[in-house]
Amino acid sequence: MAMRLTGTFLDAVVADIPSNNWGRAEWAADFDAMRAVGIDTVILIRAGARDRAVFDSRVLRDACDVMPAYGDLMTLFLDEAERCGMDFYYGTYDSGAWRGGAHQREADLNMALADEVMERYGSRRAFRGWYICHEIPRYHEGAMVVYERLARHLRGLRDLPILISPWLLGRKEFPQDYLSPEDHEKNWQRVFERIQGLVDIVAFQDGLCAFTDLPAYLDVNARLCRNHGIACWSNVENFERGGVPMKFLPIDWRHLRYKMEAAEAAGCSKLITFEFSHFMSPQSMYPSARHLYRRYAEWLGIDL
Repeated sequence: MAMRLTGTFLDAVVADIPSNNWGRAEWAADFDAMRAVGIDTVILIRAGARDRAVFDSRVLRDACDVMPAYGDLMTLFLDEAERCGMDFYYGTYDSGAWRGGAHQREADLNMALADEVMERYGSRRAFRGWYICHEIPRYHEGAMVVYERLARHLRGLRDLPILISPWLLGRKEFPQDYLSPEDHEKNWQRVFERIQGLVDIVAFQDGLCAFTDLPAYLDVNARLCRNHGIACWSNVENFERGGVPMKFLPIDWRHLRYKMEAAEAAGCSKLITFEFSHFMSPQSMYPSARHLYRRYAEWLGIDL
């Protein structure tokens, strides 16, 4: 049988898509819907972003100007992951300031936050991985500082798999400043040389290049991972980029299937997505997401 999506990000701190405004009951129903189609891994996209956080963190309150958390989504997600037999990956905090050069501070803040997370949640059964949420499309020296320092610290707290999910600088979104597959490989060869032995899994986002370019990028990604002893997943985005009037809307089922099949052909070992709850859930705010869920279930041969 063809590979299926077995992981999804959880976008609890919404950055560029609207909130579903769910409570515990809606999240429980969503985890049930994920489990029904074979999802076994959930990845918190980030513990916080700028002035928002998923739980009331003393570290973030002391170091940043954050809004009240109004609840503990970490506990909710861990509860649901354990109920559904899923692995949960903790996603780090993104202040935004690291893009302007505050790399050391970003690493220091995240290390302190990870200490707090381990103290509060580290013994939870579902806690099975780390996700460094800082995304880059090409070699970036400052990001290497964050990756290296933070990965070593996370590993020292608890030796769990460490995941990153970079993005492709493809011509669909960046027609004047894109990296060809060859240039992409040169850039990421440098990155992989720095993160080898520190990062265990790389899952490139697949939505920023033209569909017909994707197989070439996927082949490069798989080769780089293989050569550096890193697991190659694919972040199969389930929303459309380009060619639609609004950002962002659920993807056409045919496009999603194409990307999944391309990732399998390239040798990716696991397919994850960004992200189930907004763009693929049967209870999403978008009717087309509900239809996408049904088309996907039909393809899997699952009778809903």
